[in-house]
Amino acid sequence: MSIASMRPQLSDQDIERLMKGETPEERASIAHRLCRRIATDALGDEERTYAEEIIQILAEDTADLVRRTLSVTLRNSPRLPRDVALKLAQDIEAVALPVLEYSPAFTDEDLIELVLAVTDAKQAAIASREHVNEELCEVISEHGASEAVTVLARNQGARWTNKAYEQSIQRFSDNEGLKEAIIRREHIPVHIAEKLVSLVSGQVFDLLVNKHELPAQIAIELASGTRERATIDLVEQADRSHDMEYFVHQLDLNGRLTHSLIMRALCIGHMRFVEQALAELSGVPYNRVWLMIHDAGPRGLAAIFDRAGLPRKLLPAFKAAVNVFHETELDGGPNDKARFRARMIERVLTQFQAIPKEDLDYLLDKLDIYAEQAAGEETEDDHPRQVQAG
Repeated sequence: MSIASMRPQLSDQDIERLMKGETPEERASIAHRLCRRIATDALGDEERTYAEEIIQILAEDTADLVRRTLSVTLRNSPRLPRDVALKLAQDIEAVALPVLEYSPAFTDEDLIELVLAVTDAKQAAIASREHVNEELCEVISEHGASEAVTVLARNQGARWTNKAYEQSIQRFSDNEGLKEAIIRREHIPVHIAEKLVSLVSGQVFDLLVNKHELPAQIAIELASGTRERATIDLVEQADRSHDMEYFVHQLDLNGRLTHSLIMRALCIGHMRFVEQALAELSGVPYNRVWLMIHDAGPRGLAAIFDRAGLPRKLLPAFKAAVNVFHETELDGGPNDKARFRARMIERVLTQFQAIPKEDLDYLLDKLDIYAEQAAGEETEDDHPRQVQAG
């Protein structure tokens, strides 16, 4: 029987059987056959009207089994009318979950409203949809139960935003399953990785270090509380992932964009971080800050330094470090960044002596690291590995 012949062949008795069959199983069997045809047959306008009549009858059935049969059979079908999909979404979970997870009948606005009104399990079904856009993702992260947010974190089709990450971590900082699910995502922003370091341990900590290329020493330093030194080592990662502006903004919001942090970054040549930091603190556009640091002479540098609220006593050291940066160049050879930073630190240390002891120790430690890296690279170039004959 095709849809074209279905309505004429549905007698009043057939409709009554569909509505009031002797058993739910009998009605469910009829519902399954009809819904399969509705989902697969080609339909004209008149046939579509007949099909929607049948769907409406099934959606009103008193037996959960019949309504679930309708929900399961038409869960992927664009022929499930939106009003029926919304009705099924408000039904018991056995009926609602298939359409909430799969049905294309819902609008984005429908899904947002449903998240705010349905049970935890229904929220989780919405969170597991093949595609979850940014707005819906943020709504789930802000209002969803922990189960739904964890499902969302496992869903690679969900478009996570910085706001969604931050809300989720803030609301469920003690939920180990959620934190692990976030860490297992393909990519997480650098500032989120930084927050997670102090919130996870054991295998999840190892996963964070390995999956997101967070060097173990950085993670250990962050977790043990020496955030400022470790944050410097995250700067280059933020630069590579084009997250620098947001990374700096988050440091500022969390009270960690300190004067000593900016000086440390400058002294090892992280100039883009310094430029972005002064733009953040001063409220001056980045392009103008760049000119004031590099192309407007000493007065321009002093002006942006003051506008950013940095203490005047640091200005001589700041000027000296900027001059060293301008005079120091990458040599273009292997591991040239390590050699560049080693030269930066050496020259900064000879330019001014009034460096706080902890900053001096930090710079000397970095000088040793960069010198060893550069020397190791040169040794490999001068002494190629010998291949022994078998």
